[in-house]
Amino acid sequence: MPQKKHYPAIKYTSRDFNTIKHDLVEYARRYYSNTYKDFSEAGFGSMMLDTVAYVGDILSFYLDYEVNESFLDTAIEYNNVLRLGRQMGFHFKGVPVSSGLVSLYIIIPANSAGDGPDPNYIPILRKGSIFSSADGVAFTLNEDLNFADPDNQQAVARVEPDDGNILSYAIKTVGQVISGRVYEEKVIVGDFQKFLSVSLSALNISEIVSVEDSLGNEYYEVDYLSQDVVYRSVANRDSNKIKTTSALRPFAVPRRFTAELLGDNTILQFGFGSEKEVTTDPLVDPSQIILNVHAKDYVSDVSFDPSNLISTDKFGVAPSNTTLTVTYRANTTSYVNVSTDGLSTVVEPRFDFEDPTVLNGAKVTDVVNSLEVSNEEPIVGDATIPSINELKERIQNVFASQNRAVTALDYKSLCYTMPPQYGSIKRINVIKDPGSLKRNLNIFVLSEDVNGSFIQTNSTIKDNLKSWLNQGRMINDTLDILDAKIINIGIEFDAVSTMEASPYEVLSQVVASLSIYYDRKFEIGEPFYIGEIFSHINKMPGIIDVTRVKIVQKTGLGYANQVSFNIDTNMSADGRYIEVPDNAVLEIKYPDSDIKGSIR
Repeated sequence: MPQKKHYPAIKYTSRDFNTIKHDLVEYARRYYSNTYKDFSEAGFGSMMLDTVAYVGDILSFYLDYEVNESFLDTAIEYNNVLRLGRQMGFHFKGVPVSSGLVSLYIIIPANSAGDGPDPNYIPILRKGSIFSSADGVAFTLNEDLNFADPDNQQAVARVEPDDGNILSYAIKTVGQVISGRVYEEKVIVGDFQKFLSVSLSALNISEIVSVEDSLGNEYYEVDYLSQDVVYRSVANRDSNKIKTTSALRPFAVPRRFTAELLGDNTILQFGFGSEKEVTTDPLVDPSQIILNVHAKDYVSDVSFDPSNLISTDKFGVAPSNTTLTVTYRANTTSYVNVSTDGLSTVVEPRFDFEDPTVLNGAKVTDVVNSLEVSNEEPIVGDATIPSINELKERIQNVFASQNRAVTALDYKSLCYTMPPQYGSIKRINVIKDPGSLKRNLNIFVLSEDVNGSFIQTNSTIKDNLKSWLNQGRMINDTLDILDAKIINIGIEFDAVSTMEASPYEVLSQVVASLSIYYDRKFEIGEPFYIGEIFSHINKMPGIIDVTRVKIVQKTGLGYANQVSFNIDTNMSADGRYIEVPDNAVLEIKYPDSDIKGSIR
């Protein structure tokens, strides 16, 4: 009778160094008891077992790490979270911009009668003029400004001291600026490559303005490579062209790309097709780009052309054997918010005079040099990048919203995905208007100032957000974009330390630890849990017990002072948390001074 083969008992649940080594020792004792008997810590065999256990521990760690980084809930690496987000339809497009209104002043010589500025010397300040703040943040004028506009304010600037005759007038106008400057980069592309990726060299890119090849073919940015129709602004030739100068028209775009921020680099991703697939007319009739569906003769979504489900251009045409000219807008610094009166330097003005050949050169130079700029309100829009937890939440909301806004979370997701060239919102809360009998929604928003503190969102970003939300909202929803109230608070505490600990050192460590713990932005309407303070302080070394914690509202110079908030009234019955209204947010603005305590 053949002898039954014996299989060694292997424990597959051992994963760390100690358990692996223990199992190896037991294995050697059982199966190699006649050949190896030295199990002392100083022996050569112990070194070999340590080496095997060491390798096993490392392999186990990296196995766990790879598995964790493969799922959104457990991933902790920022770039891995972004990659997982792309699989779920989330696109991290890049650096937000700041935008706002600036006041521009210019001095114009008086006319011969002295009763007004000389119209020949009143210029047009062209779009693309550059201004700068004291910190080196560059801003670009986003529109043409005509100083001859009758709505502009005028005032006497200089008079003749002897006879009082008026020498010049000052004219004030208001224009919109956006952070960053426009740059151009040449990219040489070789032989045809499927799904060509192009990495741009510049950092802090906020917007791709245009992409053209050496033959003059233009490539258009789309949200997804399957989107083959975009809307472009064209000159309006109809009878109402005076009131409406431009009109939107749908265009088929076989040449297209997506842009996404990966780490510090902006990546342009092109499609799978080649030049042979370009057979589409450049102008598309909206009534012809949908499937034959009864009772529906209009385009409801421009994400892709459903008539191309069988005949396709393979996600767009990729360039080959050419030179791409990529024009983009990039911020000059990593943080581009500017406080009131922070924008004060004219760097590169672009003036146009009606007929400069008949003007006095010295007077023209005086007019050009007299231009001054100032911002009467903070210019905001830039926001710190979301934390990993915030990023995960936004990815899940984007996946659930499916490019439409039905629920409050859908609207929040749509607000956070507004393209960066329109500005950025730091915090959003969407609630149903309790005083409305219809489906009116109140959207409360906040931005960040130059120091990263909450500030009210300016009107420019609100207008952009309104236009952005209009494309995805339900047809019977009405939206009001409002400012959330900011409530600045401070923390006061008393604690007892151990006998051997230094109260001063323990206090410094507790305050520093709480400052780091609350170095985050609360959500609008998020309650404040006092129990977290007790728990956090009690875990600190040298602390025996926390005897008192008090939350106080901070007011005065440097604080919001927007609303009087009664903390005692909003305290829960058990004293564990503070309720916050849906239109307000708590903020510990200056953690180093707003967190105070005593140790005894």
